[in-house]
Amino acid sequence: MRLAKYLAQCGIGSRREACRLIEAGRITLNGHIARHTDPIRLDESLNCLDSIELDGAPITKTETLAYWILNKAVGTDCRLLEQDETSLIRLLPKAPRLYPVGRLDKDSRGLLLLTNDGELTHKLMHPSFAHSKTYHVRLNRPFTDEFVEQMASGVRYKNLQTLPCQVRRLSSDSFEIVLIQGLNRQIRRMSKALGYHVIDLERVAIMTLNLRELALGELQEGQMRRLTESEVAELKAVLGSVDLSRVIFRQHGKTL
Repeated sequence: MRLAKYLAQCGIGSRREACRLIEAGRITLNGHIARHTDPIRLDESLNCLDSIELDGAPITKTETLAYWILNKAVGTDCRLLEQDETSLIRLLPKAPRLYPVGRLDKDSRGLLLLTNDGELTHKLMHPSFAHSKTYHVRLNRPFTDEFVEQMASGVRYKNLQTLPCQVRRLSSDSFEIVLIQGLNRQIRRMSKALGYHVIDLERVAIMTLNLRELALGELQEGQMRRLTESEVAELKAVLGSVDLSRVIFRQHGKTL
């Protein structure tokens, strides 16, 4: 097993975060500074046969995988900063160690997935998997049908061209948008490029997890809970799809 993958399974963060630790020289393997290409030896019970340390502290076993959901409130910062009074870290349990899969801006609210499953995080974060995220957005003023068409077709800003996406009107000044990209402050910047200002942005769904459906609908802002086994299984089943982008858009009535 690759070192970064094993570290992710130990619950220290995503594979990307594990790679950063390796690059920073904070991981040692059998007494030597570790490299990305270093393999990890496992026995038949998947116990590690190597000595691995993070900043001199041994990493001895993988954590039990945990999956939680949070209905994030406006004002919570998704960065895990101990010194920040508004940090998400102040809401998380001491054990198991949980990490957000992606972020929501501090001024945005809604569905946030928390886990120590590095493999799941990798699949949800890597752009090649093109997972869907659904948002409800309210603007500072009523918008036109042309605005809906422009948002759905893709918007250019800061030398970027966003991919086509699903957009439908909810009211005179609000809409639903389904993205398969994860650009920084994407919806706000798309709207601004078309002359509008976002005053409320809520993530209501991540693939099969929907804040408006099932038991998730009972989750108040600022509350969190474990995902059920069936919810985790359904999410992983969709992630395991061969042609994920077609599955995503078929769920929303359109095939790429």
